[in-house]
Amino acid sequence: MPDFPIIDSHVHLYDIERLRYPWLIGVPQLNRTYLLADFDAARGPVQVDQIVFAEVDVAPGQNIEEAAFVQELADADPRLTGMVAHAPVEKGAAVEDDLLALAQFRTLRGIRRLIQGAPDPAICLEPDFIEGVRRVGKHGLVFDICIKGWAMAYALELVRRCPDVTFVLDHIGKPDIRHGLREPWWSQIAEMARMPNVVVKLSGVITEADHSHWTREQVMPYAARVIECFGFDRVMYGSDWTVAELTHRYPTWVEILDLVVAGASEEERRALYRGTAARIYRLPDRSGP
Repeated sequence: MPDFPIIDSHVHLYDIERLRYPWLIGVPQLNRTYLLADFDAARGPVQVDQIVFAEVDVAPGQNIEEAAFVQELADADPRLTGMVAHAPVEKGAAVEDDLLALAQFRTLRGIRRLIQGAPDPAICLEPDFIEGVRRVGKHGLVFDICIKGWAMAYALELVRRCPDVTFVLDHIGKPDIRHGLREPWWSQIAEMARMPNVVVKLSGVITEADHSHWTREQVMPYAARVIECFGFDRVMYGSDWTVAELTHRYPTWVEILDLVVAGASEEERRALYRGTAARIYRLPDRSGP
């Protein structure tokens, strides 16, 4: 367990009384309100002094309301220093309206438009989608990519077409750990690492394994591969809480990453658990002496 406070770069918070989340209907284990008090109960002994909220796929048209809800939480709790909001970048130039509306929220740091849930992941290569992502970059925001491992080729091409945008690959690109598959993800993550405008979240890995029968031995090689390819300055810790509740307790992922980086230096561990997220999401410097 890190002996310093960490930054959690991927936390989901939601209020089912205030907003609509259609996907929760199919996930009864998570279909309730989760706020920061629930996060504190879940994290146990893990010290977290900064949190980046990741959009939670609200009902269409509610993305500005979701951002307002998160900003209210941030105003009440100084740990919530960053927000990755949803914006419909597939609207192309018309996404400017959403980006301008979101700009009023001081914690806004990035944009995510889920690709993994699209009927065809090739949507991310449509001209309007590309234009929308480029406009995200022009606003000084990062774009979080959430895509399944089998569709990584689309993510690679998206990054190639937007060299001026900083991308964060969520959940290491979701390789098919459940079936023990490494290729083509194993090669593609190395190809992604050659793109200088991409960093990766070491998050959401266990949920890509069998939810009931996963083992540390199954997931550790994938985390190690990401660090091998990207280096510590381009990887960041994320819990993917609340989704992580489907497979493990909050401290478990930290314990597994500690095993993966057992031979790392203090500087490297701080980059993983703090530095990369703080730099990419432009978070306040709370590193201390």
